[in-house]
Amino acid sequence: MQESFTTLLTGGTGFLGCSVARALVARGHRVVVLARPETPQKVLEGVPVAFAPGDLTDHRSLSQALQGCDAVVHCAADYRIFVPDPARMFAVNVAGTEALMRAALRAGVRRVAHVSSVATLKPRRDGVPATEADAARPEEAIGPYKRSKTEAERLVERMVLEEGLPATIVNPSTPIGPRDRRPTPTGRIILEAMRGRMPAYVETGLNIVHVEDCAAGVVTALERGAIGERHILGGQDVTLAALLGHIAALKGRRAPFRLPRAPLYPMAWVAEQWGRLAGTEPMLTLDGLRMAETRMFFSAAKARDVLGFAARPWQQAVEDAMAWFEAEDMR
Repeated sequence: MQESFTTLLTGGTGFLGCSVARALVARGHRVVVLARPETPQKVLEGVPVAFAPGDLTDHRSLSQALQGCDAVVHCAADYRIFVPDPARMFAVNVAGTEALMRAALRAGVRRVAHVSSVATLKPRRDGVPATEADAARPEEAIGPYKRSKTEAERLVERMVLEEGLPATIVNPSTPIGPRDRRPTPTGRIILEAMRGRMPAYVETGLNIVHVEDCAAGVVTALERGAIGERHILGGQDVTLAALLGHIAALKGRRAPFRLPRAPLYPMAWVAEQWGRLAGTEPMLTLDGLRMAETRMFFSAAKARDVLGFAARPWQQAVEDAMAWFEAEDMR
């Protein structure tokens, strides 16, 4: 019989985190969600979880939230491709991770699942899907988000080796599905494509995984993932052309056309300057164009073999996301 934990979950009111909360409860774990008091909790309505007031940047609140917990799932992150001031992102993704892990050590928790990202891995230029062996150094990461997540993952690895942190690492690829209320950068692409506002694209590739399959993998890793190991939680590799073409077909529209990348760099620079002035997040960014130069394809073979991880077809993830957006009147 699977041992149950009282688990502190960070990021539980976010997109992936709220599915992780559901998966933890479904497997018999008691869940305490770390959340700021002003954070909307609608995505967890009806889910039997407790809430602990706190924030990754409020280090004292972490120790208080961990009282009575014997496990941690660290799912919280500042996930944006464009950030006018990266300092806040590093305060959450790096310093916040370190503070939480040190608080977990002081609390004597038995298990930690650190939810990292495939952003910490180097996609291969030869088109072969990257694996857990393709770890990136922070200086190789493109943009503040990828660099901050890479620094955080390397920090957790050091704490496992040097301080006995009982952590296993999971690397979600691109989760897609229901309850993407913000939405995430990829969810925003789907939403704009649904609205018919993406007539053109710059070709790249990504690995799509249904958010609920990803969440189930996170919980399995918490329960029996090897300490210090990383596991890619991915679905299928998909070109952006295939993704946008699928959405266009579902909406009865013509598929968008492909744009050359090089002429878009000046436009991205202008879009970023306007975003800084207007306080908005541009669709076209310099880091986004740089990342698109390499197809972000990944293999989840290790997670399938070791954790029994399984992912449904990517089309189902996209259609579930679209259905949720429509139900929430975000069309």
